[in-house]
Amino acid sequence: MPPQMPVATGLRKLLALALASLVVLAVAGWFAPKWLTFLVTMAAANGLVSLGIVGLMRGGVVPFGQGMVLAIGGYAAALLFNKLGLTDALALALAGGVAATLLAAPFAPLLSRYRGIFFAMLTLALSMVCYGLLMKLELLGGSDGFNLGRPTLLGMKLPDARAGYVLYLLTVLLATAMALLARIYFDSTRGLITLAVRENELRVEYLGGSVRQAMAINFVLAAFSGGMGGALAVMSLGHIEPNFSFWTTSGEFVFVAILAGWQSVAAVFVASTVLEVVRSFSSAYFPNTWQLALGLFLLFVIRFLPKGIGSLWMRGNTR
Repeated sequence: MPPQMPVATGLRKLLALALASLVVLAVAGWFAPKWLTFLVTMAAANGLVSLGIVGLMRGGVVPFGQGMVLAIGGYAAALLFNKLGLTDALALALAGGVAATLLAAPFAPLLSRYRGIFFAMLTLALSMVCYGLLMKLELLGGSDGFNLGRPTLLGMKLPDARAGYVLYLLTVLLATAMALLARIYFDSTRGLITLAVRENELRVEYLGGSVRQAMAINFVLAAFSGGMGGALAVMSLGHIEPNFSFWTTSGEFVFVAILAGWQSVAAVFVASTVLEVVRSFSSAYFPNTWQLALGLFLLFVIRFLPKGIGSLWMRGNTR
């Protein structure tokens, strides 16, 4: 029993921190302007996709195809809304995660065999195949995509004046829950095996662990997180299109993951918010150079914080 006490204490601290963060964000969102709540909503939704990439980075691989799971989650939510009449926002978000998981699961055993550039290119190829199919399928709107109406929540219609705020709360709530679960998973035996895989795969196998199983599980979990993020993003935008699966979209998620580093879960959402802020303001004032500003910022972080933004408050924690 005594060895379990530090674990229980750490879990209580995580729960308290998550609850405090939710309260602060809920209050801040109530008083914030609509454009800011929308920006944070998109940052949290996209942060869920990058969170999955961080989980894979802990195992030594970087996927360049997470745009695929973003698109699958978004299309699943939009199709369920338009074709089957499922309008509940929470159900649509979970359905997006499940749809992306079902699509990614058959490829997980194959991808778990590869590392380095081979893993990156295979995931990129899957994303681009998905993009090509979405562009050609008229049933899914072709290159224009299609719209998604305003969802409901727990059977209640969202008020016109506060629809954006309610979606903001839901997105922040789900993002916080996924971040908490990710932190618990990263600190678990399975999560620590992932770190060992990055350091020495052969030693993990000698000690009785399964490298392929660990990497396959991480890929499936990343798909669920990304699919949920895609569904939440589409509900806020009100539109889905094939560009969600394009390689440049996947590159933005990798950018956020590198910016955040693999040490801290919270840093993923901080980095995602930074990306949204820089993109929004640079697009407004410097429409042709916002990528340059973002690239310079990334170079700055790599130079002075090689382990990412999360290393600022995780220096004493190597996990």
